[in-house]
Amino acid sequence: MYNYKYMKEKEIERILKVLANKRRLEIIKYLKSKKEATVTDISGKIKLSFKATSKHLAMLYAVDVVTKEQRSLQVFYRLAPDIPSVAKHVSNSLE
Repeated sequence: MYNYKYMKEKEIERILKVLANKRRLEIIKYLKSKKEATVTDISGKIKLSFKATSKHLAMLYAVDVVTKEQRSLQVFYRLAPDIPSVAKHVSNSLE
């Protein structure tokens, strides 16, 4: 039998670990203001390499904080419409 409370706590811990990073918080803040952006746009704004920005976005994608859409050769990211509640609280606290 599964311990659902434990599973939920582990998921919250996983999300918070991803969010506990200055660069990823900057990405969330930027996407809140722009609604959607490419990796190039985001990396320019947060002053980080394309490769490093892509890795941060992959981590945010893995915990359902962002969604992505491939259009031609570019990938557009946006905040997920059904963002986990713990991530939503963190996102709402960013100015």
